Amino acid sequence: MIPVLRPAILLGLAAFLALPSQPARGDGRQGNPEGPTHCVVLLHGIGGFALLLKSMELSLAEQGYFVANVTYPSLADPIESLAVEAVEEGLERCAAQGLSRIHFVTHSMGGILVRQYLSQESIEGLERVVMLAPPNQGSRFADYVGDSPLGKVYEPDALAQLGTGEESVPRRLDAPDFELGIIAGTRNLRKFIPGAPSETSDGVVTVEETKASGMKDFLLAPATHTTIVWNDEVQRQTAYFLRNGRFDHSREGS
Repeated sequence: MIPVLRPAILLGLAAFLALPSQPARGDGRQGNPEGPTHCVVLLHGIGGFALLLKSMELSLAEQGYFVANVTYPSLADPIESLAVEAVEEGLERCAAQGLSRIHFVTHSMGGILVRQYLSQESIEGLERVVMLAPPNQGSRFADYVGDSPLGKVYEPDALAQLGTGEESVPRRLDAPDFELGIIAGTRNLRKFIPGAPSETSDGVVTVEETKASGMKDFLLAPATHTTIVWNDEVQRQTAYFLRNGRFDHSREGS
């Protein structure tokens, strides 16, 4: 979905560009002191760009993973084309480092790109995927935006495909057959905005809309749709799933 960002947030994010993103330690090295042996591909959502995931990139790099943080033209093409472009760019960056153990961490539509790609192609060496706030059941908020006056004038192909109607890509995809962990946000700051979800949601995607049949684990986070990628606990849980194939539920209820 299209994030709405304040100038102060953008300035803060820009500071990340000056920070190094080389891995320093952690399980991504898998005991190899010479460098990482695992590659994580980061995919942003519609209207986003790699800078939005810079904090997640740095967090995973600290764990020792090589991170391919991909920007793709999310407003220009349909999901089918974006999936090939974005996923294959990430895989190419992994291959350029000689890395064949692959993970994905995605935000919003980025998760649908992975599912779309895997419906047509296989990824050798694919291990685990963490999706943050994915519209796996389609999004009624996307329906609302598409039906709004602005949406009728200009609606990106991909946004139309994220709804719940006949064009919905996530609703026609088969259940994931890979190790998948999903984190859904529960902080809705748009309760009084027309079209905003009335159920528990992150302000854009409801908790139920994030779920997918066959997911290996599921977690809730007190975050909005945009800020979920910057949440410290979400970043910790993401790395935990990549290492263990499950989330750390020991802190729930504490």
